[in-house]
Formats: sequence, C-alpha cells, structure tokens
Amino acid sequence: MTAYAELHCLSNFSFGRGASSARELFLRARTCGYAALAITDECSLAGIVRALEASRDTGVPLIVGSEVQLTDGPKLVVLCETKAGYTSLCGLITTGRRASEKGTYRLTRADVASGLPGTLVLWTPDRIVDREHGRWVRQTFGARAWLAVELHRGPNDARRLRELEAIGREIGLPLVAAGDVHMHIRRRLALQHTLTAIRHRVPVAEAGGLIARNGERHLRRRHMLATLYPAALLDESVRIAARCTFTLDELRYRYPAELVPEGYTPIRWLRQLMEEGAKWRWPEGVSEKVHKQLEHELGLIEALHYEAYFLTVHDIVRFARSQGILCQGRGSAANSSVCFALGVTEVDPMKMSLLVERFISKERNEPPDIDIDFEHERREEVIQYIYRKYGRERAALAATVICYRGKSAVRDVAKVMGLPRDQVDQLSQVFAWWDGTASLDERLRERGFDPESALIRRILKLTAELLDMPRHLSQHVGGFVIADAPLSELVPVENAAMPDRTIIQWDKDDLDTMNLLKVDCLALGMLTCVQKCLTLLRQQRGQDYSMATLPSEDPATYAMIQRADTVGAFQIESRAQMAMLPRHRPENFFDLVVQVAIVRPGPIQGDMVHPYLRRRRGEEVVDYPSEELKEVFERTLGVPLFQEQVMKLAMIAAGYTAGEADALRRDMAAWKRRGGLEKHRERILTGMADRGYTTAFAETLFEQIKGFGSYGFPESHAASFAGIVYASCWLKCHEPAAFACALLNSQPMGFYAPSQIVQDARRHGIDVFPIDVQRSDWDNTLITRDEAPAIQLGLRQVRGFSEEAARRIMAARAQRPFADIADLCARAAVDKRHQDLLAQASALRGLSRHRHHAHWEIAGVEKQLPLFGNVSPAEVEVVLPKPTQAEDTLADYARTGLTLGMHPMAQIRDRLRAARCTDSRTLRKRPHHSYARVAGMVTMRQRPETASGVTFLTMEDEHGLVNVIVWRNVAETHRRVLLESELLGVDGRWEAVEGVCHLIASRLLDMSELLGGLDVRSRDFH
Repeated sequence: MTAYAELHCLSNFSFGRGASSARELFLRARTCGYAALAITDECSLAGIVRALEASRDTGVPLIVGSEVQLTDGPKLVVLCETKAGYTSLCGLITTGRRASEKGTYRLTRADVASGLPGTLVLWTPDRIVDREHGRWVRQTFGARAWLAVELHRGPNDARRLRELEAIGREIGLPLVAAGDVHMHIRRRLALQHTLTAIRHRVPVAEAGGLIARNGERHLRRRHMLATLYPAALLDESVRIAARCTFTLDELRYRYPAELVPEGYTPIRWLRQLMEEGAKWRWPEGVSEKVHKQLEHELGLIEALHYEAYFLTVHDIVRFARSQGILCQGRGSAANSSVCFALGVTEVDPMKMSLLVERFISKERNEPPDIDIDFEHERREEVIQYIYRKYGRERAALAATVICYRGKSAVRDVAKVMGLPRDQVDQLSQVFAWWDGTASLDERLRERGFDPESALIRRILKLTAELLDMPRHLSQHVGGFVIADAPLSELVPVENAAMPDRTIIQWDKDDLDTMNLLKVDCLALGMLTCVQKCLTLLRQQRGQDYSMATLPSEDPATYAMIQRADTVGAFQIESRAQMAMLPRHRPENFFDLVVQVAIVRPGPIQGDMVHPYLRRRRGEEVVDYPSEELKEVFERTLGVPLFQEQVMKLAMIAAGYTAGEADALRRDMAAWKRRGGLEKHRERILTGMADRGYTTAFAETLFEQIKGFGSYGFPESHAASFAGIVYASCWLKCHEPAAFACALLNSQPMGFYAPSQIVQDARRHGIDVFPIDVQRSDWDNTLITRDEAPAIQLGLRQVRGFSEEAARRIMAARAQRPFADIADLCARAAVDKRHQDLLAQASALRGLSRHRHHAHWEIAGVEKQLPLFGNVSPAEVEVVLPKPTQAEDTLADYARTGLTLGMHPMAQIRDRLRAARCTDSRTLRKRPHHSYARVAGMVTMRQRPETASGVTFLTMEDEHGLVNVIVWRNVAETHRRVLLESELLGVDGRWEAVEGVCHLIASRLLDMSELLGGLDVRSRDFH
C-alpha cells in the first residue's frame, strides 16, 4: 500500500475550526499507518506541545507547521524543515499576532519576503486558482515550495486535479497530496459544522457556504487516498516529511544573564547575595546546620545551572520591596534556605523541618517553580517593571487555555442551533451547577424542555463532544517567561486582551514539558489588605508595625481563632475552616500551618483529619512504627498531613532517593488524571517489608498517599500562608476597625461581601458611619469617635461611582465645605449620572433632608453661566414625605449592597415568626439534635469537590450567620429553591458539637417574596 504523510492538519487549537484533539489525531494517524503527521494550526503553535506529547505516545513522527492566510496573497502551509525554520515560523506568527488585536492576525507578502529560511511551503490555492499567487510562491520560496492538491470527493475532483497539474507544470511547482484535515474521523462533521457556525456567529441552518460540504476533511485511510490521488503525489508527501527533520527537543532555553555584574560569575554573585542575606536573616550568626544546608542547595543550583533563575527572582522581589510593595514567595520555594536568605520567602525552612528536594533535585532536572504573591492592587507595577527590564521581546506572560465547560458549551451550541435567547438562558441554567450525577432529563423538564425532542437530543450530543475542548487563549494569572534571547525564537508571542500585555502561546503544562523557566508573579488580596491596615495604623493610630514586627504567638489572637471569629481573616474564613477551628483549637504557629493544610481534599479523602484530631485531644494513642518514622511524623502525631512527609516516608521506609521521592510526589499529584501511582505500590510495599514494616501498615500508608490525590498540601506552602493568616488574625483581634476598613478598601477579595464585613464590625462594637459627601473620601477611612476607632464609609461603596468623580469632590471640599447640592455639583463638576448615584446612595444626607428631597434638589440643579454664579434659581419650598424604613433599605442595597439601618430581616421578623421561623440568636441556644425552621438571606453557596454532592449554605439574619448543610438528596429534591432563592427558609436538625454549629436541612422553602425585590447578591460556588 502506498505510504502517506499528512502535511495539512488542524487540531482543536485552531479555535472554531479544528474538531479533534492532537491525541485523537495521532491515534487515528497510527491506525491509518501514516508515515508522519503535521499539525498546522492557523497562525498558531498553541497546541504543538500537546501534539509533541501525542507523537511520543503513539510513535507517529510530528511535523511542526502552521497555516497562514496572507491578506494580499495566498494561503500557505509552512512546515519546519530545520531549527532555523522553526525560528522563522515563530517569528512569522509573532509578527502576525502582534500586528493585530487578540484572537486575530495580519500577515502580508512583505512579512515573508525573506523566504522563511529553513521551512518548506505548500501553496493551497482557492477554488478559483490565482496563477499570480503561484508565481509569487515559486519566486519567493524556490525549490522549497509545492502546490498542495486537496481533494474531498467533490463533483469535479478529476477536473480539479487536471487543472492543478497543468498549473504546476506552467509555474514550475511540484504537486503534493494533502488533506486540509479538520477532524480525526468523519463522525465529527456535525461538531465541525457547529464550531464553524459559532466562529462566524450564525445559525448552522444559515451557514451555507461557510461549512464543509461533506465529511472528507478527516484522516482518511491510505487505500481511500489511493483512489483519489496519483501515487506520485502520495509519495511526494512522504519525501517532504522525510526532509522535515526538526523536532521540538532541539529547543534550548537560556536564562537572562544581565543580572550578573562584571567580574562575577553567576554562582559567585548568587553566593554573595546569599551571604549578605544570611547576615540579615540570622543576625546571631549562621549555624553549622544552616551553613551545611545553604552549601547543599548552592551545589544543586550550580550543578543544574539555575543561578540566573534565582537571580531573576531576587531582582523582582528587590524591586517590589524598593517600592514598598508587600510580597512573599510561597509554594515549594519555601523549602529553600537560599530563597529565605535572598528574601524571596519568609519561612525559615530550618525551623519547619522542610525538604529542599520538594523544590529542586538533580533527578528531576527541571526549573524550580517559585510563586511570589504581591499586593493585588500593585502587582501591575511589578509586571511593567519586568517588561521594562527585559523588553517585550524577552518577557511575556504564559497563556492559559480556556476550555468549554457545560454552561458555555451548551450556550454556544444552542445559539447556533437556532434557540431563542430566553431558551438559551434557560438551557444554560440546566448545566450551571449540574455535576453529572442527577437526572438530566428531569432538569430539562424542570426548565420547560422536552428531553425526547430531536433538537434537544442533538444539542446535548454536540455539547458533550464540545466539553473540555479549547475555546480560546487567555493570559495566565501571573506566570512570566523571561529569556536571554527573543522569546519569539522559542515560541510565538501575541497580544493579550489587556493593554500593555503580551503572552506566549504555551500554557503552564506546556512550559513544564519544554523545561522553560516561569516566575509566577501572583496577586493576593490579603497582602493588599494587610498593607493598607498597617498604613492606617501608622497614619491614624501612630502604630508603626510591619508583618515581621507584629507581636508573635499572641494568646488573645489564638483565643479569637479558636472561637472561629475569623470573618475576613486569610485562609481560615471559609465554612470548612471555621467548622474545624473550635475542634482543632490552634495554639501556636505550627498549629496554624496544620490548620491551613488539614482542611484540604487530600487529608480529608485520605482519612487523616479525624485521626489527627482524636490524637490531639488524647482520645487515641499516638504510636509510631519505628523511631525513624517518629522523627518524620511526630509533629503531626503520627498522621501524614504534608507532601514532604510522604516524600520522607518513601525515603526512610521504602529506600527511595530524594529525586525518586519527588517523582512519587509528582505521580501522586497526577494519578487521578493520568494514573501512574500504582507502579509505586509494589516498590513501597516491598521496600517497607524489607525494612521490617508490616504489610497492613504499608497498605494503610499507601491508601493515604492515594488519598492525597492532586490535593496534597506541601508544608512549605502551608507555612508561607500561615504567616499571613497570623498577621490578618492579629490585626482583626487587636485593631478590628482598621482591619475592617482595610478589608473594605481591598475589595473584591475573600469570601465575604462588604455587607457581611460591615455587620461583623458592628457586632464587634465598631461604629460605622454612612456615606456622606461632606465627610467621605473615595476610600473608607479610619476615624475616631468618642476616643474609639470607627469607620467612615467611602464613596467607593457606591456601585457605579468613579474614583475620578470622588477625587474631584474631595478636592473641592478641601477648599471649603459645600453650601448645598448646587454648590457641590458646580465646584466638583458632578455630572447628572453621578448626581443620581449620590442621591440613590443617600450620600447627600449632609446637604439634604433625606433621599426623596435629595432627588428633588438634584432635579433642580442646572448648569449655570458664569454671569449667574453657582446658584440655581429660587424655587418654592416643597415638602416631601420622608422615605419609609423599607424604602431606605431597598435603596441602600440597590446602590451600596449594605445598610446601616435596620437589618432587612428585622423588618420582616413578625412575618417570619408567623411562619414559625426562628432567628439565629435563638437558634444558637437550642439543644443539640433539636428541630427548627430558620430563614435567612443567602450569602454563600459552596459545593467542594470532596463533598460528594453536599452543598454548604451560609445564611444571614439580623443577629448573624447560620451555616446550613444540604445533603445531595435534599439538594436534588429542592434544586431550584436551593439555587435561586434570595431568602431561604430551612427546616432541619440543629447540630452543635464542640463549638461547631450547623443546621442539617431536610426541607427548603423559597421565601424571597418577603424581601420585596431587595437586591441581595450571594457568592456562589467559588
């Protein structure tokens, strides 16, 4: 049978065109016996690393290429013959993408005037062949160009072949067979049509000539190709494939080098910086243990040539701190004493018994991964510093591949299938929180759809095929790739949606595969909050603290944590964390490290939480199978809670080397997605048996390791976060007004909305004053009332209000107080929209009697000519009724999301009592296992992956919060009530054990009509 190599094939990284993944394409190519497969996504190499992995797994050689359409010329398929060709192609794609907005490209003949050295080029002519295009291709690319013959069983294939043969002879271009492949098998045609319609934003029924006429654009079997193409054209495809000798394995990444001063080598300069940092970190002197650890790490860094990486990270942190930007490294980097000495991390690994091989090892031989958190409002300064220092050519953010999920997939499919907008919205709600276990037919009927309808079945089938397919490229949250040479020699660079941002076309997993350096410059809202709080204390309270100088191990702070009084605190503010705190009762910093790590899916699924708590309370004997393992597990009472402990366990009890233990950790993290953990089973069991451990103990430990799944938490990461946990809790405990004020000024962040933050502050005795143009700045401010700190709400709390308008108000007010509303509007240049916002938010209370009067006065404000000054014409005094409490509450929530007046639930309490609803204060006094009906405004819905379908609700009334647990069967029975109610009534069983209180729901009631249209917004499924 004639050999064949497919030279023109699109994967699903040609968004809206390719209907198959690289893996599907390569598996099909192997089945068909292809000599090679070229992945030629349109002006993109975004999917080429996935193709490389598929090629390795299947043994089918990969040809790297891309399809491009010139705006003033033909469509070309560019194939990489050599590494120089790959460099040419990356540069071409970068040129086209950088010349256009995100998601598009623009290339002209001038952009390929160089002839793209090192490449082979196929000309794919249009249906009506432009011979001038062919002559230009021949002139530009010479003997490296071919005319691609792509036949798809159309009515005129024979005539098309004769025509192209004649044109090839006339122009001097040899012919080659190609497929213009868009899918691996014919059955994907319906999905390919759907993707085409989505891309063109037209219904499939109206797509007409935009869609393929048949399903021939798939990887066809060679005997079928032989009936279409002359053997010479098929043979030519194999000859071209043989010339394409370039592989991605040839790429070599080089670290930035300019950070090393003249006269130094990278390792000498790193050593000097480390020694300077060591004097700062260990002012009493470096111990022998610390010195040995530093030398061990430096030896690893030098052997693996990672010096420039550490110098790059140090430089970024140095810049941030020089600008007063709070930052700290976390993750596995916290295992490194060198990172600690350089000031990158804040956790001394010598005190935490961490493991540097979790961070860097010879066996792994890949760049370490350092994550650095910066204040989220100032991270952009750091990002722009990196761009300035290395230039757009050498620095870019990594990409993130956004894939179709249930809701987005069904929306796009339903639209192009012709459903009206209201039905599209209803259908998307079916998939909004559907976990695949409930009856889909029932959900469809609930929303008014017939699951037996042919159209609905078609939509669901296409949606299932579309799930998890790439939809578009977005930018990574902060992963920077920095190189010593232009990045476009390694990977194409394109514009991001945000201004002044560029991204490479590879995502995090691709970087790992290709061993490219990435520095994660991440945004952390709590660092912003802590910095703002410290600034408030410095400016308003005369207290000069930093995170490092806050009093450590404060008993009052730990007492507050043990009460789970942690609304707004970092990490331990979630439902699960707050439920654990009264049981765990943290007493010191290491307890906080455990607290951060233990409420994670890994320890929970590995059945580690309850044994740890029982042992901590003395209810279970702590025993160790050996003295060696006692050293590993003693701090966690014999229970493995951290990834580092699992690695040490493998090293001590099963004979793993440090690098092999890290390989176990990586397999442990990926086993649920790719398997691979079972290969360790026999070695662990055998290794432990050889060292005298029982089979039962070894089996138990292995199951715990599996329980970690992809969620096992490293101690290094937990310790980094624990420092911020303690800082936030100390500030909340000792300076609650400043902390609440800083929280409000750092929104959006955390679990709680401004309303809950304000109510929590008021429950702690802090006075909060309403928004008032006579007193409010843009930010919320810390003030003093009756010798106690209080909060003055700022104009930022008004939804839709601009900071620029607030700054004008502040500047005008600084000159002199406003005389009236007309004076305010004139001197601060407040336009009509902002006038209405101020009136709706009752921010004019200092200049007007009440909301209704403010609206009346705003309506009378006229733009005055200079001759008449700022005074509006005199009008007859109008007496307007004062708004009712209910009207004020509705307006407060609509415009600011909170109220300082009577809580909405207090206003309807009489009606709730009539409905036999208990308030939260009375509920907390109820005995354990008693039944109650409670009503509250829903503020949060959560369904963690480890919850087995259980939904956790947080409801709010005038006295506080109520935590509700909704088992799967109840959630399914009352699904729409659960998901859509703003005011929810819950019948259930009250449970109160060891300070942990929640209501187990047995019935849900939608009572939202009692709120009268109140604008209540919940934070759902984050």
